[in-house]
Amino acid sequence: MNGASREALAAARGRLDALTDNTSVDAANLAQELAAVTALLDREVSLRRVLTDPAQAGEAKAELARRLLSGQVGGETVDLVSGMVRSRWSQSRDLVDGVEELANIADLTAAQQAGVLDSVEDELFRFGRIVASSTELRSALTDRAAAASAKGELLRSLLGGRADAVTERLVVRLVTQPRGRSLEAGLESLSKLAAARRDRMVAVVTTAVPMTDGQKQRLGAVLAKVYGRQMHLNLDVDPAVLGGISVRVGDEIINGTISERLEEASRRLAG
Repeated sequence: MNGASREALAAARGRLDALTDNTSVDAANLAQELAAVTALLDREVSLRRVLTDPAQAGEAKAELARRLLSGQVGGETVDLVSGMVRSRWSQSRDLVDGVEELANIADLTAAQQAGVLDSVEDELFRFGRIVASSTELRSALTDRAAAASAKGELLRSLLGGRADAVTERLVVRLVTQPRGRSLEAGLESLSKLAAARRDRMVAVVTTAVPMTDGQKQRLGAVLAKVYGRQMHLNLDVDPAVLGGISVRVGDEIINGTISERLEEASRRLAG
């Protein structure tokens, strides 16, 4: 997102945070309702265009949203969406992306309130690694010809009882409503949102052998000092790296593995 959409989403996230600070608000139910609104707006192209039309008054668009949603979802969801359509959006699709992001944040807030946010972060990362290692599973989950209900059942059979309920909801929603994104991009986005709940960045750390607790703590402290924020470590073991460590933070890669050094030496010899 850029410009007006970024500002509109920031304002909506602020309203969501203020709302979920109230413990009487059911964040998980709010997430479910916002996800339903996302599906509606994604499906009804003409509706989202009307709700983001810059030529229409913000209050008129908010009133339309209230009429459409009242009785279908709770008052908190109606208020959030009405507030969003009052804002200006650079593109109509940005509104759908924004509502979807609020749904995911609400689910992650529910995890945080329940004290299981760390587990959800780890489970999202592990699920991504499982998908990456299984071509058959990835094909089944991304097959456009397969029914969304079938994909949902497959995921529930894989995750049910093995992962937190929030993890299951987030992954099922991502797979059954991909909205043009790759599965990998969607999981990475969820991981970043989860880390942001604690104002943390995510570092993907790959080593040849598992790290000790002491090594994890030292690495986390070093990265926090370098980036100026607390760091959540997603740990992956890959014998192919041979030794050393590879760290990815966003688009930046810090590679100190033996395999990388061998590849560099080979490139120099070839040159």
